[in-house]
Amino acid sequence: MPSVNPDILRWARETAGLSLEEAVEKLGINAARGVEPVERLEMMEAGEVAPTRPMLVKMSKQYRRPLLSFYLSAPPRQGDRGQDFRTLPAAFAMSDNALVDAVVRDIRARQSLVRATLEEEDEAETLPFIGTARTTEQPRVLARRIAETIEFDLGDYRRCRTIGDAVAYLRSQIEAAGIFVLFVDNLGSHHTEMPVDVFRGFALADDVAPFVAVNANDSKGAQSFTMIHELAHLWLGLTGLSGRDGERDIEKFCNDVAGEFLLPALELQQLDISEANGITDAVQTIGEFAQARKISGTMVAYKLHRSGAFNFAFYQGIAGTFRQNFLSQRGRDREVAREAESGPTYPVIRRHRAGPALVQLVDRMLGAGALTTTKAGKVLGVSAKNVQSVLQAGGPRLSA
Repeated sequence: MPSVNPDILRWARETAGLSLEEAVEKLGINAARGVEPVERLEMMEAGEVAPTRPMLVKMSKQYRRPLLSFYLSAPPRQGDRGQDFRTLPAAFAMSDNALVDAVVRDIRARQSLVRATLEEEDEAETLPFIGTARTTEQPRVLARRIAETIEFDLGDYRRCRTIGDAVAYLRSQIEAAGIFVLFVDNLGSHHTEMPVDVFRGFALADDVAPFVAVNANDSKGAQSFTMIHELAHLWLGLTGLSGRDGERDIEKFCNDVAGEFLLPALELQQLDISEANGITDAVQTIGEFAQARKISGTMVAYKLHRSGAFNFAFYQGIAGTFRQNFLSQRGRDREVAREAESGPTYPVIRRHRAGPALVQLVDRMLGAGALTTTKAGKVLGVSAKNVQSVLQAGGPRLSA
């Protein structure tokens, strides 16, 4: 058995966002022979004591790294997120970034399997629209091009019964164009829930199997906006992460595209709001306007800010209020569901998170023998033993 480079142990822990004390607790390391738990881990990371095989297995699970990575000769370079377009909050924690890295690794692995499977089965078709846009293009022009490609009808979107149905309609149009849309909530437990402040979406601009990932913990209106924002990244040929309140020029451009896609500028003229209205009145007026169009109130506020109606600080106040209202309502909904012991089953949830396009592809390739059950589970984001239950999950379609 090859030896383990102690630098790998330290790298794996740090990139998991864990302090020595946190890692000791998760790994279940106890004091032994008069040596305290933290000191024992420090000795492993210094190369003074070799970790046992069972300890490496624990590290693999808790650090979210393949077991083989502990036998590398040196720590690899930081996982490729593509470009990081985010503007991170001041209170952001390194553990959150480690969580994001783990999610991006997972998405890339799933996408790689999908592309390889399509190529092996001679089903790989190059999508002609990836990388065809430039930021010198007018946002409304790119918005129109995207809508034409995915055959999106704004009237059909708004006529959907609920905003959840509208999100599902938009997702179906995107997937019909050859783009896989994932909804990401966590890494297997509520302890690893993806914070919206550090991860709103991710675009992987591949010309055969492009992926768009959306934070499932966001509001439904925000999810529609994020899907289009990430499509703009694909049309620009850019792989990367998006967060909230992006202040970079590229994020402003993609926000403008998404805003024009879901709310043409002419409609915005119906709103006469300024800082004189106050945040409370602005939130109420914008909220009613947005609800009627099945879009995000925050998006409407952002477009108003970009049009010069009010400054960025006033927009942030509105956005913060909408966010707090959403979190409060989500908390109440979850409490009601717990008391009623209701809600969708695990297979139904995982089927929805993976999306119809991936589920159909896996079902077909598994039946044709092009995918093993293990690889099918990886693509779907579940263990091999849960593949069939996810594929067979029925019931009504979930909203996003």
